[in-house]
Amino acid sequence: MANMQPNKTPMPELDAALRIQNFEEVALGYTPEEAKAEAERCLNCKHKPCVNGCPVGVPIPEFITKIKEGDALGAAETILSMNMLPAICGRVCPQESQCEQVCVRGIKGEPVAIGRLERFAADALREAGGAKQEQPAPNGKRVAVVGSGPSGLTCAGELARLGFSVTVYEALHKPGGVLVYGIPEFRLPKAIVAEEISALEKLGVKIRTNVVIGKSMTVDELLEEYDAVYIGSGAGLPSFLNIPGEELNGVYSANEYLTRINLMKAYTETSRTPIYRAKKVVVVGGGNVAMDAARCARRLGAEVSIVYRRTEKELPARLEEIHHAKEEGIEFAFLASPLKLEGDENGWVRSVHCQQMELSEPDASGRARPVPVEGAEFDIPADCVIIAIGNTPNPLISATTEGLETNRWGCLVLTDEDAGLTTRERVYAGGDVVTGAATVILAMGAGKTAAAAIAKQLS
Repeated sequence: MANMQPNKTPMPELDAALRIQNFEEVALGYTPEEAKAEAERCLNCKHKPCVNGCPVGVPIPEFITKIKEGDALGAAETILSMNMLPAICGRVCPQESQCEQVCVRGIKGEPVAIGRLERFAADALREAGGAKQEQPAPNGKRVAVVGSGPSGLTCAGELARLGFSVTVYEALHKPGGVLVYGIPEFRLPKAIVAEEISALEKLGVKIRTNVVIGKSMTVDELLEEYDAVYIGSGAGLPSFLNIPGEELNGVYSANEYLTRINLMKAYTETSRTPIYRAKKVVVVGGGNVAMDAARCARRLGAEVSIVYRRTEKELPARLEEIHHAKEEGIEFAFLASPLKLEGDENGWVRSVHCQQMELSEPDASGRARPVPVEGAEFDIPADCVIIAIGNTPNPLISATTEGLETNRWGCLVLTDEDAGLTTRERVYAGGDVVTGAATVILAMGAGKTAAAAIAKQLS
C-alpha cells in the first residue's frame, strides 16, 4: 500500500553553524529505512509523467519500485540503463523543475523525492564497489569528444557502450568540466565525480587532459583522425557588468572564484593557489552559480550579501540553494542593481554603489522587468565583489574552425537539433556550448541525443 504522507521524507543535513566552517557535503542522504518510506509514496502511475519530465528518460517508477522491494543495487542498475552519472544527478539535477514538477503526488502535497532516491540508489551501488563494466566488442569507428563536462561524458559513455573508440579531450588538468571547477564540494564531492568518470574509463573511454582544442590542436585535425567530433566544451567565458570599478583588486568573476576554490582547493592550507579571504563579500546575481559563490565565501569566513535586481520570487536559483544560503547567514539585497564599484587609494574595492529598482512590465523572457527608482541609490561595503551574472561559450573553437557557425551570443548553431549536428559536416555539439549556461541534466540529454545520431550516421 502506498504511503500517503503528503510531504517528502526529510533528508538529514549538517547543521548550518557547523557546515559554514568546512566544505563537507551538506545533505547526508537517506538511510535504507528513509528511502523505503519515501519510495512507498510513489503511486507507480501507468502514464509515468515523471519519465517524460526527465531529459535522459530514466525509468523512474521502475527504479523506485526496486527501492520499495529493498533492492537498492537493482534500482541503481535500472537508472544506469539511461543515466550514466546517477550519483551526480541525484545531487545537482533540478528535479523540482523537471521530473518532480509533473509528479502526481505534487498535486495535493509534495512530489516524490525522486532526486534523493536516485542519490540513495547510486550511493548504494558505489559503496558496493560500483557497476560491473564490460567493454563491448569494438566496431572500428572512432569519435573525439571535446570537453569532459556532463554533456561530453554522457556522449562518450553512450558511444562506448556501442563499441565506438572514444577519446575525450579536456583543457584542464582534471576531467569533469563544470562538475569539478564550478560546483562546490559541499554540494558535489569530487570523489564521486572521479568515481563516475572512472566507470566510463572502464567502458573504454580514453581521457586526455591539458589539451586545449583550438590551440593545442584544432577540430580540423581531429576530423583527420576521427570519424566524428562532438563538442561539449560548455560555457566558460564569464560575463561582466561593464560598470566603472570592475578592474579593481578584489573583484572576481564567479568562474575564477569557484575554479580556484573547487578545482584548485584554495580553501585548504596546502593549496598552492591563492584566494583572497575577504571580510565583506558582495555577490552580484541570483542563479545557482551566485549561491555557490556566496556559500563558498561564507565558508572562508566572510559576511556575504547577494545583490539581485528583481525580487526573491524571481530568483532563478534552486529553492534548496536559496534555503541553504539563508540558513548559513547570507543576506539578500533585492531590487538592487550595481552602478559602480568604488575603491580606495591602493586600488582595492571598498563598496558597491547600487541603484534601487522596482518591477514594471514583464520583459522578453516573461519575467517582471526591473526599472530604476529615481533618486534612490545606496552603498554596500565590500572588500571583495564576485560577478555571477552568467557565462557564454569560449570563442576559441569556433574562431579556429572554418564553417562552424555561431549565433549572436557565441553559441554553436545546429542545423539539426534532433541530432545535435552543427553547420560543419561530421561535427556535433550539445550542452551549454549550444544553449548557453543551463543545467547538468539538460547537457547530459544533449549528449545522449548526439550520441544516438552519431551512432546512426556512422553505422
